[in-house]
Amino acid sequence: MEKRKTFQVRKNPPMKRIVFFSFLSIFSFLVTFSDVIIPQKHVMALPLSTDSRWIVDENGQRVKLACVNWVSHLEVMVAEGLSKQPMDAIAKRIVSMGFNCVRLTWPVFLVTNDTLGSLTARQSLESLALLESISGIQANNPSIIDLPLLNVYQAVVSSLGDNNVMVILDNHVSKPGWCCSNSDGNGFFGDQYFDPDQWITGLTRMASMFNGVPNVVGMSLRNELRGPKQNVNDWYSYMQKGAEAVHSANPDVIVILSGLNYDKDLSFLRNRPVDLTFSGKIMFEVHWYGFTDGQAWKNGNSNQVCGRVVDNMMRISGFLLDQGWPLFVSEFGVDQRGTNVNDNRYLGCFLGAAAELDFDWALWTLVGSYYFRQGVIGMNEYYGVLNWDWRETRNSTFLQQISALQSPFRGPGVSKVHLHKVIFHPSTGLCVLRKSMMDPLRLGPCTESEAWNYSPQKILSVKGTYFCLQTDDLAKPAKLGIICTDSNSKWETISDSKMHLSSKAPNGTAVCLDIGFNNTIVTGNCKCLSKDNSCDPESQWFKLVNSTRRSTMTKTSSLFSSILNFPARDFLWKFSGSV
Repeated sequence: MEKRKTFQVRKNPPMKRIVFFSFLSIFSFLVTFSDVIIPQKHVMALPLSTDSRWIVDENGQRVKLACVNWVSHLEVMVAEGLSKQPMDAIAKRIVSMGFNCVRLTWPVFLVTNDTLGSLTARQSLESLALLESISGIQANNPSIIDLPLLNVYQAVVSSLGDNNVMVILDNHVSKPGWCCSNSDGNGFFGDQYFDPDQWITGLTRMASMFNGVPNVVGMSLRNELRGPKQNVNDWYSYMQKGAEAVHSANPDVIVILSGLNYDKDLSFLRNRPVDLTFSGKIMFEVHWYGFTDGQAWKNGNSNQVCGRVVDNMMRISGFLLDQGWPLFVSEFGVDQRGTNVNDNRYLGCFLGAAAELDFDWALWTLVGSYYFRQGVIGMNEYYGVLNWDWRETRNSTFLQQISALQSPFRGPGVSKVHLHKVIFHPSTGLCVLRKSMMDPLRLGPCTESEAWNYSPQKILSVKGTYFCLQTDDLAKPAKLGIICTDSNSKWETISDSKMHLSSKAPNGTAVCLDIGFNNTIVTGNCKCLSKDNSCDPESQWFKLVNSTRRSTMTKTSSLFSSILNFPARDFLWKFSGSV
């Protein structure tokens, strides 16, 4: 380890101290001022393809899919919400919330059953006596009310394209209706409504219909394969046929393959990869909800459940990232009301893993309410990011939590600076930053995050400087110091979740990073490490995330480094007159 330069200051006349601290004040101002940058927006060159585990554009630059699911596969077969808001307004709201793509669902019968496909939006709604929805579409989207259902679907895709939103066409079911159960006839090849040949025909027609439509960047072959008939051999046989059919009809799109058991299990791919005639266009998808593990989050210790669930996810699907395949978490989500304990505890763990693995994802769901779902007219969707009338977001705090994950941390073309760490706080969606030398560390936008280095000696230092993170006494703010050899400068990732950052206070007490008043970074007693099922550890959950995206502190780090490498006697002579 490089030897630190140290110096002692003898008794200085008051004026010399004033000059020295005046310099620090000026330096503090420079640090604060340098935080302000103008972000550069990457312009995508479509179509997309894959580069190992990453999705990239034609220039080889990574494109992170930060999508939201928009439902269009229910009995009406019209994208939800068009009776509440104009199509263009919905597309613009999607963009304003930070999403860059939509996973747009569709049923096979829409393109294989001529009777259904030729229905107009009005006729489809009339068949279910949805007169209020007809009036709503006439008011908000009059141009589509008498269009055939397929043309309405195309109009939605076109509107999203006009707003630079990418689209993934997701074959959700065969027979239109809510998904999913083991006995709904839509689960696996050979089920009542799931004829493999009809499915291939539907995929081929959709792929052909959108060939040459630039914002259609991917096609998901089938949502949540499930039920008593599911088996690995049929999966390989039919999914590979479906992939070849889509690629033959539309070679531009990425072909997305789902797993078994409600799209949770891709473990069979570990030792038996797919055998396809094409490459560079293949991605796998997985679903991950709080209820995926029943009520484990509500009934168990959050740290222990998080560790167990993440390990299991990596075992049955996440390993694909290590094998060099892109993995798309095409459904995750929570009850946006914030009252579901199981969902709330799951979310922090999910966001920590999502930041660390930096995978592509799609939130369930955009939908605030449905025309008609499971026999109910106008059902409210509490997992929806928009409220019932589609006018406002349901939970702005949730949007803050996911905002840092809507941009890539790393990948091809994201290598603006050398690899470093950011300290991500999943509960808030913010990162640890330092506004100036004099201010305490606090949470703030991850776009303004420090670039941290985490050494083999467990020291967290501001990259390019001698400043390291240190603990003080309990409930005191964490601080930066330059003597980084003591135990209060070493930080271990403890607990099963691997998200508690623990050190030892000067008195030997084990402490963990925590959040204090006004989002300041403090240390406190480590909590909820095990056993206690009612305890909430999330204020102490921090994830060290690998990143190569440019930090707003890059220039500051260079300034720090030049000062701290300046010979100590010259430093004091220059700024205080003598030593």
